[in-house]
Amino acid sequence: MPSLHVSSLSRLHETVAAVRASHVVTLINAGTAVERPAGILAERHLFLGMSDIAAPMDGHILPAEEHLHRFLTFVAEWDRQAPMVVHCWAGISRSTAAAYIAACALKPDRDEEEAADALRGAAPSATPNIRLVTLADAALGRRGRMIRAIERIGRGADAFEGTPFAMPLG
Repeated sequence: MPSLHVSSLSRLHETVAAVRASHVVTLINAGTAVERPAGILAERHLFLGMSDIAAPMDGHILPAEEHLHRFLTFVAEWDRQAPMVVHCWAGISRSTAAAYIAACALKPDRDEEEAADALRGAAPSATPNIRLVTLADAALGRRGRMIRAIERIGRGADAFEGTPFAMPLG
């Protein structure tokens, strides 16, 4: 099974080129300019404009069910013939939540704790956005197990920017 990779915005282009990705998901503040990497067709680039917040905040866009639905649809339609890269600003919160969510969505019988441990093992700085995880937990019928697994692994190591990594899809 082709892999799912996570990157920061600053390392997006090099990551896409290095893994020869066919699909990209951008989870970043709505007004941020993101140049689509070379070789990625427009219909294979999903842009989700949202802030990295877990509760409403003036001037920010709270991750919402619509964002999650669009993401889950995009992941489900990914043909998995080549890797997908998911990125946010720093590669620490929104994108790691998306990688965890994708790993759970693509394999409905995957244990949430095992997926969280795989995330932590691949990315010591991962601190998944709990709002996105909470929305996904409900949408995927995981009955709080995704939320508890992410709360258990806790905040990742302090970092300004995460190191690109591959999320094991199980």
